[in-house]
Amino acid sequence: MTRGLCVAIVFLFLAGAPVLAGQQPATEGFVPASELPPDQQLPAAPFLIGAYAFIWLALVFYLWTIWRRLGKVEQEMRALDERQRSHAR
Repeated sequence: MTRGLCVAIVFLFLAGAPVLAGQQPATEGFVPASELPPDQQLPAAPFLIGAYAFIWLALVFYLWTIWRRLGKVEQEMRALDERQRSHAR
């Protein structure tokens, strides 16, 4: 239940991001970035760093969850091995 709710909230946030960003309507034709007013120019470095940080954090979180699940499986295998040894005696 909570996982589905979290997914729905993230989806709504991402779907509404362009509206929240206050994007201006598209202009007619191509306008070089150097000719845009300073308030409409966006530096690329913060977005690039943010994207890389997000990907790395997502990767670390994914690997951490795999590590935890693998630890649980190993623990269950040890418990089964102990049970098997005790029944074999």
